[in-house]
Amino acid sequence: MQTPVFGAIREEIIAHLVEKAPLVNVKNGAYLFREGDRGTSMYIIENGRMAALKKWGAEEYLLKELTQGDCIGEMALFDFLPRSASIISTENTTLIVITAADLRDIYHRDLEQFTLLQMNMGREVTRRLRAADEQLFHARMQTTIDGEKVRFQPFLNNNKVKQ
Repeated sequence: MQTPVFGAIREEIIAHLVEKAPLVNVKNGAYLFREGDRGTSMYIIENGRMAALKKWGAEEYLLKELTQGDCIGEMALFDFLPRSASIISTENTTLIVITAADLRDIYHRDLEQFTLLQMNMGREVTRRLRAADEQLFHARMQTTIDGEKVRFQPFLNNNKVKQ
């Protein structure tokens, strides 16, 4: 399985993580978790497809589509804050669960590999932050300020989730 979180991680470390990790099966249309839920694990999509959704008022909007090898929920292992988005399955999906205890086990087993794994997770979060910054910049460039009045131009692509 190709996943950026496992970049440069030795095969035996990946095998150790994956072999002991439980699998979660999520049926099409079911939520893995919802925005605001407490997070204690990250997930890697073994097979299937999911979508990250963000709530605005009573509506949910698509942030990103996720496929095999994508990791989900890794921020929970860094900041221990509630989930920042909801994850819904868009087809039957199987995920590998990795907990803070699993990472602690790698820390005790091989500090160098633990460090690489943490750096990879940080890079994934940073990539997402850069993408969000770019989207925010584009949205800002569509905004006009006339005196005290601020007008936001509508997005060309409405990502509202149809229910």
